[in-house]
Amino acid sequence: MATIRIIGPGRAGTSFARALAEAGHDVLPLLGRADDLDDAARGVDALILAVPDDDIAAVAARVIPDAHCVVLHLSGSLGCDVLVPHPRRAAMHPLVPLPNGEVGAQRLRSGVTLAVAGDVLAEHLGESLGARLVTVADADRPRYHAAACVAANHVVALLGQVERIAESIGLDVQTFLGLTRAAVDDVGTLGPRAALTGPASRGDWSTIARHLDALEPSERAAYGAGVALALELAGTGLSLPSTLVSTPKATAADPAR
Repeated sequence: MATIRIIGPGRAGTSFARALAEAGHDVLPLLGRADDLDDAARGVDALILAVPDDDIAAVAARVIPDAHCVVLHLSGSLGCDVLVPHPRRAAMHPLVPLPNGEVGAQRLRSGVTLAVAGDVLAEHLGESLGARLVTVADADRPRYHAAACVAANHVVALLGQVERIAESIGLDVQTFLGLTRAAVDDVGTLGPRAALTGPASRGDWSTIARHLDALEPSERAAYGAGVALALELAGTGLSLPSTLVSTPKATAADPAR
């Protein structure tokens, strides 16, 4: 087992601290960026930088390099070069939200996927958590992280749109989550294309037109983007008719209505 120090007492840092301690590692008290970080790499096997992406290089530069210590960051989009001049470098990014230390630790020990790069110690730490490991090269990490953001952040943002539309007719987002869960399960079983249903996959333009006409103007661009993505996924060669893209829909306040 490893001796580990973590810089960053936020959600990611506390999640990894609890999970690694539960896995049997010796996790020292967490440090904040206001602490003296000069000797943070001394006397430990791993130093984890659980800080925002834009701060990783600056925080790493404050730490005196140690030939024994592996310095790791938790970023999905950055490579190991951001940790220069530390001689042993690694990256370890979890494909799971970490909302707080308790829930995050449970998720990190639930068989979650970790994207690792650099020093082999990152793999050993991931294996000790029971994680599924994938190796992502430095050059591929921006695309990997873009996929991760779409898979989580963008899905949540779309459900925010579901909530807004639902509330306009007196329903809540919970009404639709069973549909979302079933669709995601189908993607896991069948793959995205086979799991796709709905009017866009059928080229049902009259239904899509009714949707656009009923939606608030502020919601139409996102809905149209979703239709375009569904058409691309369906692979039928269909595209959203220009009349639906360019013609403003009437609203309750429009005289033409």
